[in-house]
Amino acid sequence: MSLLTERPSPHDAASHSAPEGRAATRRADRSRRKRKQPLAGRYIGYVLYFVGAGLISGAVVHHPLDPARYTVVAVVGVLVFLVATLVNEFLLAQDRPPLGRGLMVIGASLLLSFGIGMLSGGLQHFEDFPARAAVLVPLGIVVSFVAFVLKDAETPSRRVFGPLGLVVLLLAGGCHFGLNTLAAGMAGEAAEGGGHSHGGGEPETDDHEVEPEPSASSSSSVPSAPGEPTTSAEPEHADDGHAH
Repeated sequence: MSLLTERPSPHDAASHSAPEGRAATRRADRSRRKRKQPLAGRYIGYVLYFVGAGLISGAVVHHPLDPARYTVVAVVGVLVFLVATLVNEFLLAQDRPPLGRGLMVIGASLLLSFGIGMLSGGLQHFEDFPARAAVLVPLGIVVSFVAFVLKDAETPSRRVFGPLGLVVLLLAGGCHFGLNTLAAGMAGEAAEGGGHSHGGGEPETDDHEVEPEPSASSSSSVPSAPGEPTTSAEPEHADDGHAH
């Protein structure tokens, strides 16, 4: 009887082995994740994200200055951001999305890159392009939010029209109104400053204006009384030179 009572039951053995099995599974999952996501790959992926977004932001803001040049910069930024998406979402991901979801992720990532570029570029260069930045910043807020919701696998796409989407829309509208007001004030100050420098009122007279010189006939000839020969202010030896 003692041997039977001291022998562990199968249920007790399973209860003791279950935590050990779960811990072993977690360790295996962690090691597998470490093998799938090396440090170099994660670093390269995030660097490409930010470099691509930076190129796109500069191209979006400065495009009116040199359209041909900044179109090329935008295309390069899109390609860099696309490579970052492929590295982070496909090569380093534990569960690779199917084809349809993968195309959605790529398209949303490109849209997200432009939204971030509009937002960051408009904020950085607001003083240089106030009217353009007043449109880019709120548009970037809306575009980046919509793109992030579409890209995130854990968030349903209907959340775009939810309460958070309404808050984002109101925030974008407030930003547009505030930045547009600032841009209009800056344009008014620039116009007033330009009026003083470029003569918006009465034209100023030039003190250095050269007065017309009297002609040789008026300066040399002196009117004489009737019957007297005309005298000249020039020395007579100028005519006598030919006689000598």
